[in-house]
Amino acid sequence: MLLLLATSLTLLSSAYASKVAGAWYAGWHATGTDAYPPSDISWDKYNTMYYSFATTTSDVNSLSLEGSDGEYLPAFVTEAHAHDVEAHIAIGGWGGSIYFSSNVATAKNRSAFVNTVIDFVDEYDLDGINFDWEYPNKQGIGCNIVNSDDTANFLSFLQELREESCNLTISAAVSVTPFRDSNGNPSTNVSAFAEVLDYIAIMDYDIWGSWSSSVGPNAPLDDSCASSSEQQGSAVSAVKAWSNAGMPLDQIVLGVPSYGHSYSVNSSEAFVSGTKTLAAYPAFNSSNQPVGDAWDNTGSVDSCGVYQGSGGTFNFWGLINGGFLNSEGTTAQGIYYRFDSCSQTPYVYNETSEVMISYDNAKSFAAKGAYIKNTGLLGYAMWQAGGDYNDTLVDAINSAV
Repeated sequence: MLLLLATSLTLLSSAYASKVAGAWYAGWHATGTDAYPPSDISWDKYNTMYYSFATTTSDVNSLSLEGSDGEYLPAFVTEAHAHDVEAHIAIGGWGGSIYFSSNVATAKNRSAFVNTVIDFVDEYDLDGINFDWEYPNKQGIGCNIVNSDDTANFLSFLQELREESCNLTISAAVSVTPFRDSNGNPSTNVSAFAEVLDYIAIMDYDIWGSWSSSVGPNAPLDDSCASSSEQQGSAVSAVKAWSNAGMPLDQIVLGVPSYGHSYSVNSSEAFVSGTKTLAAYPAFNSSNQPVGDAWDNTGSVDSCGVYQGSGGTFNFWGLINGGFLNSEGTTAQGIYYRFDSCSQTPYVYNETSEVMISYDNAKSFAAKGAYIKNTGLLGYAMWQAGGDYNDTLVDAINSAV
């Protein structure tokens, strides 16, 4: 009996260890306001960490760490390896995907880019690569090079990279719908990608935001219970779409956010009429974007040379610093709270400032963890490690998974 119990515990431990418990690390927060250097990461909570970002350049023979405090990458790798955590590099991101299309557009460029990536991995002693192309055959930031053959070319590039790097962990951060085909529609067959990628990480966040028609969930677990106009994508619909297209469930990691989006909502819209119960999907004033936390309180010029104001992003710690939550991560005094049972995500509202925020808390992370476990997904990856507070979110999802 004891031998059987020991064997069962070993199998359980092995099964847990095989799950991806990951997070992206934003290199540009290593210094500056509320700095979060690699030494501050709770390394014992994860088994995979993605340094973000190395960005594409107009030269297929080079990747850039400009803007991501690249001088901290060696320390990041050292810290990761000292804690038995895989150190990966994330390539691309919202502002760093401009030249992905041209880098993989021809056989010559693909081979050169393969060598560029491998040389980068070797230089920094990395364990894996996370490609965050936003997005193949779809404009992202506004000045990306886009080609109708992007998805096919990306696959050819990954196939060549896999041949040259059989022991490297290769993943891709992806949208809630499969890569677009040459006609601009979600691909119906991505099984060839499953053969060369170890896994995909579905970015189930930024589903609703300042660009939306109303306040909505930043990272809905499910939306099948919402009205058709409110079904903009969710973890459930995304996993179904990718799985139906040929990506095995055990090669899908769920991307989860440690941040939320703010909206300016008049009190007349914020509450159900005649009550102090927060309304679902209220209208908001798009011309008055509330400023986010200390990591989001100033505007800047983006990679396309266009000035962008504050995005109104609140990290989980920013919600605490901003007085929306207390240090336990629960609602602060004087703040209104709603947990949407459909999307399994929370909202907070300050009636005085008229700011409403859709975000994730321990309860929503636990729900996502349970979904990962029950569906047989490979694990989770959080954007970003520095957004948590006292490991509230990562502890909740780790316990559930």
